[in-house]
Amino acid sequence: MTEFGKPLRATETRIPGLVLWDLTVHGDSRGWFKENWQRERMIAAGLPDFGPVQNNISFNDAIGTTRGIHAEPWDKWVSITTGRIFGAWVDLREGTTFGTVFTAELDPSRAVFVPRGVGNAYQTLEPDTAYTYLVNDHWSPDAKYTFLNLADETLAIEWPIPLERAEISEKDLGHPRLADVVPVPPRKILVTGANGQLGRALRAEFGDGRHVEFAARDDLDLASSDLVTARRWRDYDTIVNAAAYTAVDLAETPEGRRDAWAANVGGVAALARVAAENGIALVHVSSDYVFDGKLDRPYREDDPVSPLGVYGQTKAAADAVVSTVPRHYIVRTSWVVGEGKNFVRTMAGLAARGIDPRVVDDQVGRLTFTSEIARGIRHLLDTRPDYGVYNLTGGGEAMTWADVARAVFELAGHDPARVSPVSTTEYYASAEGPVAPRPSRGVLDLAKIEATGFVPTDAGETLRDYLASEER
Repeated sequence: MTEFGKPLRATETRIPGLVLWDLTVHGDSRGWFKENWQRERMIAAGLPDFGPVQNNISFNDAIGTTRGIHAEPWDKWVSITTGRIFGAWVDLREGTTFGTVFTAELDPSRAVFVPRGVGNAYQTLEPDTAYTYLVNDHWSPDAKYTFLNLADETLAIEWPIPLERAEISEKDLGHPRLADVVPVPPRKILVTGANGQLGRALRAEFGDGRHVEFAARDDLDLASSDLVTARRWRDYDTIVNAAAYTAVDLAETPEGRRDAWAANVGGVAALARVAAENGIALVHVSSDYVFDGKLDRPYREDDPVSPLGVYGQTKAAADAVVSTVPRHYIVRTSWVVGEGKNFVRTMAGLAARGIDPRVVDDQVGRLTFTSEIARGIRHLLDTRPDYGVYNLTGGGEAMTWADVARAVFELAGHDPARVSPVSTTEYYASAEGPVAPRPSRGVLDLAKIEATGFVPTDAGETLRDYLASEER
């Protein structure tokens, strides 16, 4: 019999993410009423904001109707409209809890949240039972399901009505035993811009993880109107956007301005739409160029943006777009060094050729190697702290570009005094093309990401290791 008046309450189970919920049912002589799904209250109570898009009802005439253990590629909110069931859930996801079983009875006053990859089965305990479930993806013939036999001996589920007396389909009777089930892999991570400097560092960080996909520009066109159908997006948990227009000075030209806005804002907006519509976490890499560099302290994540040039404007605009995605990480960094042409490699080459450079000494920041950005992104995805903006740069003391150049000379075995300091104005005085304004101070406060357990590597140590690897 349905219990009236219970408060809304969640109860964790031994299967991670599978949560039983007591629902408040109001009843009298006329019948009863309940809020079967109330997004605001339930999210406040701890239910994931799983974004249901379809509501299904399975009506069962007789006691003992038994429906098989199916793990589907979506999350489910299961409740009972009339009647009562015995439910059995089995974790069929990759990991240490594979094969874990949980059982419970459900009636109209009790519901359960079933995460993707957890097998779900039930047996009716009363006639005319209506089993209702919300799912966060539309049914598709292309969706991949995982099945498990109801009578698997290793699970030893104690069905109230023995299976030989229950009403079961031939299909459910023929499903494989646990030993033959291929575990459900985690939702995938997609890295865009996979052939760029950061993309290559992310390849090295994630290695050959089979749930990680890498897409270069030719593999995924962010400007295409077909982007929304380019993948079965509900199979993805996270998009890491490593694609960006970074030609800071060229962005000040008419053509460069168009290209920068198209790549850094148009492309990001398209990904943000895909992410928001499909419950995907979006990782976006931002820049210290969103600030004007006038603060005499390190910039915090909540400081207002004030970009000086086109590149900074496009990055600030993209930050605003990404912040509208419910699940997002904006990773703000500075002075990026990766594979290919970069400042460190240029200085090392000048030192080796006997050329004494003039280097800017009135811009202050921290070097950030792409390997450090990749490591930080991996940390955020592994630990899943609160969504939002996180500063991520190399650690250690702030330096000027001239300081960095001297460090490169010294580490390469050359006299650092060969580097001559010069102001930004003097350095660009003879430039032939447009020059983008630079923030004079791009030092970012790292306290927020450090509070998540991430320890930034000292940029000086990474610089030494980088130059050592270049010599090999």
